[in-house]
Order: sequence, then structure tokens, then C-alpha cells
Amino acid sequence: MNSNPLQPQNPLLDTPLSLITGATYPLKALKLFYHNPPLRGYIILPVIVNIIVGISLYFGLVLPGLNQIDKTVLILGTQIDEWVANLPQWLHYLDILANILGWLLRVGLVTGLLFIIGFLLLQFGGILGAPWYGQLSEKVEELQTGQPAVLPPQTLTSSIQDIGRAILYELKKIGLQILIGFPLLLLNFIPGFGTLLFTIGGIALASTIVCLDFLDSPMERRRFRFRDKLKMILRTFPASGSFALVCFGLVVIPLLNLLAIPVCIAAGTMFFCDRILLKYDSDPEKINRI
Repeated sequence: MNSNPLQPQNPLLDTPLSLITGATYPLKALKLFYHNPPLRGYIILPVIVNIIVGISLYFGLVLPGLNQIDKTVLILGTQIDEWVANLPQWLHYLDILANILGWLLRVGLVTGLLFIIGFLLLQFGGILGAPWYGQLSEKVEELQTGQPAVLPPQTLTSSIQDIGRAILYELKKIGLQILIGFPLLLLNFIPGFGTLLFTIGGIALASTIVCLDFLDSPMERRRFRFRDKLKMILRTFPASGSFALVCFGLVVIPLLNLLAIPVCIAAGTMFFCDRILLKYDSDPEKINRI
């Protein structure tokens, strides 16, 4: 018998086909909501919470952010115009190129701003909506497995431990972002492909954090350690990769992200039941971490 409760019977990565199926879990979650109306009651209050948080973030960050972007592009455009004006006449076509670059810069900065706001909405909305999301995840697990969700013992001591684990989880996520994000930031100083590598790495890091959050409810109920949560994401790659990218895309789209968080919570629980619980061990008790 396998002594490691998180060690799969077959340690090989998922097949390439799972790259496609991993991306379909949000659609599967919508289908689950459609066929199970009682589940919809678990998303009403979280959506209201997300709307309040979203309005606060968008008014607090979007308007100032857009103003700052306009100022940055205007200053850069003025400097380029002055530089082009001092060039020979036959090089004045560079002014057109500068306008194109200015437009691309504006699009890139606005997209980055929306990414940041969507990511913050996930973090704050996820924390505030945690009680409802936990119940939603339990109900989805019951529907997927046909048996009651695994729940840790509820005592005063365990409740205090849960709070401590939640705080430690958030701190470890921050530590992971700093540990990987700082070297990524340094890539910007590399000429040529540095910015491109930073962008790709930043999206990959943000998607990993998003994947952690959406898979966390069923794994936390089983008391998985943080390292084991990361290990499960790696062991279910590439399905976890496509799932993470789709969910990350959903949470950064304005307005859609208000509904996307509970949908992705349900999708993450379905992903866990299909690709971790059933694949790595059919008995939930054997992967319990108490």
C-alpha cells in the first residue's frame, strides 16, 4: 500500500488531452448550477459581496489608474515628438510609429490594470465570501461523489486552528509571490525578451495563485499542507494549467468576474473530485490530512 497519502499510484503527468478538458470545468460548473437549482442559493450573497468589493475597487483604482496611464502616455508621446522633430525630414515617419507604440502601450497598461483589479477582487471577495463558498464546495462535492463531503471536526480548538491555517495560507501565498515575483521583476532589465518573459511569468504565477484558491476548499477540508496543494497542481498538469488560465481570464474580465468567482469555486471542487480524489485514491479517508 502507498504510505504517502498524496502519492499517486501512477506518478506520470496527465495526458495532453487533459489540456482541453481542464479548461472546460467552468462550463461544467455552469451546467451543474443549471441542473441543480438549490446550488444557486449559495452564490447570491457572495455575488452581492463581490459587487460591493468590485465597485470599491473599480472606483478606487480604475479612474485614478486610467488618469495616470493617460498622463504617462502623453508625457512619453511629447518626448518622442520632440525627439523626432530634431531628426532629418526623411525620418519623420517615426512619428507614426511612435503613435502606434503609444496606442499599444495604453492597451498594455489598461490590460495590466484590469488584471491587478481582478486579482484583488478574487483575494478580497474570496476572503469575505469564504463561509458561503465553503458550503457551496461541500454541496458540489456531495453531488460529484454521491457521499457527504469530508469535514474536519468542529470544536473551539479546531475553529481557532482553522483561523490560524487560513492566515498562514495567505502568508504563504504572499511569500510565494515574493519569492517568484521578485526575480521575474528583474527580468524587465534584460534587453529584448526580458519584458516578454516577465509578462509570461507573471501570468503563470497569478494563474497558479488563482488555481490554489479555487482548489483550496476541498483540499483544506482534508488538511492538505501548502506544499501538498502545490504538489497536486503540478501532478495534475496540464489540466490544472488550462483550468488555471481559464479561471484567471474569467476573474479579470470586468463585471463577468463578479459571477465568475463562485462558478470557479464550484469548478475547482469538480476538478478536485475528478482529477485528485478519484485518480489518486478512491477512498477520501486515505488522503485526509488531520
